[in-house]
Amino acid sequence: MVARSSRSADRAARVWTAMAAFVAAQDRRRPLHDAIGLGPGKVALLTMLADGPLTLREIAHAFGIDPPAATVTVDRLAARGLVQRTPHPDDNRRRLVHLTEAGREAAARGQEILSEPPAALAALSPDELAALDALIARLDPTPDETSES
Repeated sequence: MVARSSRSADRAARVWTAMAAFVAAQDRRRPLHDAIGLGPGKVALLTMLADGPLTLREIAHAFGIDPPAATVTVDRLAARGLVQRTPHPDDNRRRLVHLTEAGREAAARGQEILSEPPAALAALSPDELAALDALIARLDPTPDETSES
């Protein structure tokens, strides 16, 4: 019983390593930069703003960065005409960050690039994709708290 469990753990480690390597090899930074001159983090911010305006503090909190870093990022996006700041309706000391039309277009194009399946995945047969989809659906996307130290 122990040997079987060990083999299962070894196989799980090999599968995990292969999955991580496959995902890492699908780096989309170059295509994003070539198409819209942005990296994945800025595309994520634009995508988040597509749902509605946010304050700089909300942006900082959502990305786990301090407010000055959020300000620098928003300044760079504003300089490119992708976002704009407006006074907060309830507090003139705060500003809301909104997408511009150019920002909406960049967010949409960025999401297209990020969601395009890699050629190796697209080349799988419908049955293979269905099997992979079913397996992935069984995986819990939350981190395993028992493995964190």
